[in-house]
Amino acid sequence: MTTLHIVSLLEDGPVPYAAAWRMQKDLVARRQQNLVPDTLLLLEHPPTVTFGRMADRAANLRLTPDAYARRGIMLAETDRGGDVTYHGPGQLIGYPILHLGEGRRDVHRYVRNLEQVLIDACKDLGVPDAARAPWHAGVWVGEGYLAALGVRVARWVTHHGFALNVTDDVLDGFATIVPCGVAGHPVTSVSREAGRAVGVREAAQIVARHFRTRFDPGDEAAAKNDLPENARNTS
Repeated sequence: MTTLHIVSLLEDGPVPYAAAWRMQKDLVARRQQNLVPDTLLLLEHPPTVTFGRMADRAANLRLTPDAYARRGIMLAETDRGGDVTYHGPGQLIGYPILHLGEGRRDVHRYVRNLEQVLIDACKDLGVPDAARAPWHAGVWVGEGYLAALGVRVARWVTHHGFALNVTDDVLDGFATIVPCGVAGHPVTSVSREAGRAVGVREAAQIVARHFRTRFDPGDEAAAKNDLPENARNTS
């Protein structure tokens, strides 16, 4: 079971973080049993600040819990790597549920492949300077933080994933945290760097194509149909 299944939930509107986490857990368990193919979920979240297991919340959350609640921002602890980040409308979320089988059991290489998917997609969207940075994982434009990564691998099945800032709508939320614990670097968006309005659905189409090229290059027929119809049933 190797064909990659790309599922867009964008037409459903923002998916609460807890609901998306339940979807991931279910898919991970079934992928570990080889009951479903590799899957990429693409979606948006409502305003949510998440923090990983080792996050320095005292240093990197700039508001009190009550202040986040007044702004309508949920707080959610996760089991991924990484520190504090923000999710919200205008940001494309990707959760790859992939089995890193023989020949692919290299988490560092997997993260670099995710970065490259986003770099290639951003270039196609009009951001030629999208690149890695020596100081932190993710995708950057100069000093500007464009996309965050945070992954976990359980029994060689991946979950969590990436967050690509597509519109400037996400910037106010990022102002309430120190993104990924990396101080002194501004957050930017694809729209800002491209100098035009880029929508999340447009970005999703390009990201899906580059994701399939890198992680399932042999399935040319499926690539022509990305993104597939919106569906919550991923079996």
